[in-house]
Amino acid sequence: MENHMKDFLQDLVAHTHSLGFLPLIKISATDKETVIESMAEDRSVILNAKTKEAIDDLEGVFGMPNLNKLDIHLKCPEYKENFTIKVVKQERNGETIPTGLHFQNGAGDFENDYRFMNTEIINDKLKTVKFKGASWNIEFAPTMASIQKLKFQASAHTEEQTFQVRTDNNNLVFSFGDASTHAGSFTFQAGVTGKLKQAWSWPVVQVMSILNLTGDKTMRISDAGALQITVDSGITEYEYILPAQSK
Repeated sequence: MENHMKDFLQDLVAHTHSLGFLPLIKISATDKETVIESMAEDRSVILNAKTKEAIDDLEGVFGMPNLNKLDIHLKCPEYKENFTIKVVKQERNGETIPTGLHFQNGAGDFENDYRFMNTEIINDKLKTVKFKGASWNIEFAPTMASIQKLKFQASAHTEEQTFQVRTDNNNLVFSFGDASTHAGSFTFQAGVTGKLKQAWSWPVVQVMSILNLTGDKTMRISDAGALQITVDSGITEYEYILPAQSK
């Protein structure tokens, strides 16, 4: 149970907090599924995720703030082996709800409490944008080589906050800058079947950060101006939606 919970929490922190722009998580859990939501403060990224299996003892709707603190507890050597992580619960309005996590080392002489945010506050703070779905014009699994090429271009064009995406003869082309600047472009994915009628822009940092995560990745692009990157970590399937930005 402890290792299962710790694996889930470590995976969760790695795919949210580590990105640097998802500071707050909302968990909606039943005994059948655990759903995770988050959103960047500037709304550049919307996260919807679901674990492969329900996480024991987490039933309820609550928030997870201060993810840096949680990250520190999870990395603490005192909680490496023979530790316990227990879900703390309280009764409120006639129902028992999770209010936090209690960490304790094997010797019982080192402990920490991490507090959840209650339902009302997380619902107020994280007014998630419900993504209505899109018809995806292009879908593919990005290669490590393409992700590396994106890193090369991004490091050469640090002054550019966004990059442009277009299709050209069945190739998906990413470009930085324009005719009036130092420019660069490359084929991110060859042989795509769909087409984009117009060029869209997406933020460099957010896309790169998500593509750097551990897990199997799928990218989908809609000509309505949305990019979806799905990252399957083996524990959870994370779905990051990025609305297109104006250049």
